[in-house]
Amino acid sequence: MITARYHREIPQRYRLEAAKCSSCGHVSFPPRLVCPQCKARKFEAVNLSDEGTIVTFTVVRVASDKFSKETPFGVGIVELNDGVRVTAQIADVHPDELKVGQKVKLVFRRVQEDGKAGILCYGYKAVLA
Repeated sequence: MITARYHREIPQRYRLEAAKCSSCGHVSFPPRLVCPQCKARKFEAVNLSDEGTIVTFTVVRVASDKFSKETPFGVGIVELNDGVRVTAQIADVHPDELKVGQKVKLVFRRVQEDGKAGILCYGYKAVLA
């Protein structure tokens, strides 16, 4: 069953929307209610860059039932051009070809099918640039 959390995360999943602190300028992704730097509670929405670099990665060879048909696949931490780091599946590349420092672009893709109704959940994945 699709959770309420998924619906709350739609701006982040669909638009890479982050929160920029109005006091100190710190950018949080996903958005937070309290700034981790200055503890302020006022933010403005900003869209993140969709391009970045692989900082580190791992290869998933045994996955949960929902992702078992996709193995092996890479999951990495990507530092976007504006400095924010996100975790994303690295798609459209064999895991043996992955290297730290490779340029990637975040793309909008189907992430999973949820529940008996087959609701499709979308989000971002990284592909080599």
